[in-house]
Amino acid sequence: MTPNNRKVILYIAMSLDGYIANDNDGLEFLSIVEQTGEDYGYNKFVKTIDTVIMGRRTYDKVLSMGVEYPDNGNPVYILTRTERPDKGSIKFYTGDLKELVFKLKSEPGKNIYCDGGGEVVNALLQDELIDELIISIIPILVGRGVPLFKNGRPEQKLKLVSSKAFDKGLVQLHYVKIEE
Repeated sequence: MTPNNRKVILYIAMSLDGYIANDNDGLEFLSIVEQTGEDYGYNKFVKTIDTVIMGRRTYDKVLSMGVEYPDNGNPVYILTRTERPDKGSIKFYTGDLKELVFKLKSEPGKNIYCDGGGEVVNALLQDELIDELIISIIPILVGRGVPLFKNGRPEQKLKLVSSKAFDKGLVQLHYVKIEE
């Protein structure tokens, strides 16, 4: 891909009522759609990216689950307010998010994966920096927790590229931003 074709893609799951985690940052509700041999397109998706942007709380949650973040040697930018030393390809970034995205998009490479969380997603949406959204809706009403979308961002028109329903009730929606 050429530098101008790199896209920021949000690939995330949420409850039907819009939460990406419960009020204890728990993700247990995701397990209701687990199915042997079904990854909901994740492995195909990760072949299209070579850079990840995520929030520190999301990164810490992954580590708390007893696994290292699967960076495969690709750069992973952890957005944080507290400086930390980098760990291999994992870079702790305290700078301006918009500047980081513009820098990454100006470099050659594959697409850029936004892996959450809510604050990062909303900061990217605030500056209209997400090009595509792939949202897996889990058939549960969580009631409260960490919302995927917050108020106060500009209106952004989207086009539905695909929708797919799976056996366990998960529905995956793929939208692209309409450039005006």
